[in-house]
Amino acid sequence: MTNPKILLPGQSIGILGAGQLGKMLAQSAQKMGYHVHMLDEKEACGFAVSHKSVISDFSDKEAVVEFGRQCDVLTYEFENIDGDILSELEQRINLPQGADFLLTTQHRQYEKDWLSQLEVPTVAYEVVKSVDALVQALQTVQWQAVVKTVRFGYDGKGQVLIQSEADFHQQLDKLKSLLAQQLLIVEGFCEFAYEASVIVARDQWGTIEIFPPTINEHRQGILAASYTRDWSEQPEVFAQLRDYSYRIAEAAELVGVCGIEFFVLASGDVLVNELAPRPHNTGHLTIESCNVSQFDQHILAITGRHLVPVQPLSSAVSVNILGQHIEQLPELIEQTPAALIHLYDKGEAKVGRKMGHITQLCSSTEAATDWLDTTFISQWLEAFE
Repeated sequence: MTNPKILLPGQSIGILGAGQLGKMLAQSAQKMGYHVHMLDEKEACGFAVSHKSVISDFSDKEAVVEFGRQCDVLTYEFENIDGDILSELEQRINLPQGADFLLTTQHRQYEKDWLSQLEVPTVAYEVVKSVDALVQALQTVQWQAVVKTVRFGYDGKGQVLIQSEADFHQQLDKLKSLLAQQLLIVEGFCEFAYEASVIVARDQWGTIEIFPPTINEHRQGILAASYTRDWSEQPEVFAQLRDYSYRIAEAAELVGVCGIEFFVLASGDVLVNELAPRPHNTGHLTIESCNVSQFDQHILAITGRHLVPVQPLSSAVSVNILGQHIEQLPELIEQTPAALIHLYDKGEAKVGRKMGHITQLCSSTEAATDWLDTTFISQWLEAFE
């Protein structure tokens, strides 16, 4: 982008979405001296740290346009925003992220087709619109697949794991229900050694920075923990993670940050699983473990400023706090005195709802995994099941 519009302290940043990601973006923006306006469909935790709060449906074009007009720059905290509205907005207001990349990542087929054009490897996939086509696709992958809706769905929602023909018949009613709503994508089941994530940032000057890749652990389709590691043990894997992240950021003309989820195979080969063009749960530990956080980089990018070169300060591990964990907070505080606890103030502590996260700085990868394996944290992770 030529001649980026540079925002100065005192000017306003509008954020579509006021959940925990929006809240942490607002906190980064405010420490830099910006005013923050936030729009969400209901009372949300980010409103507590915003200068102005607006409640409106995200699909209300007039309301979203009016909100954007009152801000010097506009951004979003999650990808399930109406991309068509954003396409119109970028013609009328300062939306440096644009809408094209968002529209691509909102649709799993478009995303994988786009990655394939970049020669970035993904799992085998096929889009289906009928039960007969679904059966044929599953037969092709020998009944080993994850079937997902092409749009929306997160934390395991809108997804069905199929590991046998018997599984398919047991899940047939659910699959028919999903098919009645939208197309499905059949992704061949991937026997990966582990999942890794990269937070990549790019500013309006074309500079790209990546944060240290993390290794992720999931429970019931929900991210449970992420931790940094010493990639000198697998330099070829690190090189692939870095190179694909740069390729994606450049091709997307990314402005801000994007979370990229990878599958790392036993062979050392790397596949891209999903893209999220906004701050990502796996990057929360950057708040304490690096000289600059993913939220800081995003704010710098959208305000036309230069990214800060990333310098890791410590190994770290981060664990999500879900609704079912809240009653254990006193024990958590007592058992992990050196950990840093972030609570989002999201109201009712529902089972499976992300209420916060805890970050422990560690001396090494081994120390991070040891911390995860301690008795109390092991029990904590079991509470995800």
